[in-house]
Amino acid sequence: MLEFDATDQRILTLLQRKGRMTNAELSESVHLSPSACHRRVQRLEAEGVIRDYVALLDARKLGRPTTVFVEITLSGQADEVLEAFEQQVKRVPDVLECHLMAGTADYLLKVVAQDTEDFARIHRQYLARLPGVAQMHSSFALRTVFKTTAIPV
Repeated sequence: MLEFDATDQRILTLLQRKGRMTNAELSESVHLSPSACHRRVQRLEAEGVIRDYVALLDARKLGRPTTVFVEITLSGQADEVLEAFEQQVKRVPDVLECHLMAGTADYLLKVVAQDTEDFARIHRQYLARLPGVAQMHSSFALRTVFKTTAIPV
């Protein structure tokens, strides 16, 4: 794990909230000169702490208001089975996240859909065809109470 001082932590917190902030705005907020602030951000990028800059989209406004969490149990735990599943699940356009789990399910997927009919299409067209799947359990989110992409620093 890398070491961060308070200024690094403030930079990371601010950039997570407003990634399009200019270097001048950022440097003013963290009380550094623009050049010193820029060097810190470049170091954080070079170290891989800042991985990328993205636009966060509103799924509702894009017609994808339904979030479904899908627990998947595979038929086996051999490396070939896991690798085949992981390679194919990456190709499903509606899957936002895929996590290898400890517990009752092998994988947990986060899927976005237009509605239940659209999820049924995703299930038929993609999920049911994933290699090595023995069982699938889907849970529909009724409402998002809290959501963030910001990692505490």
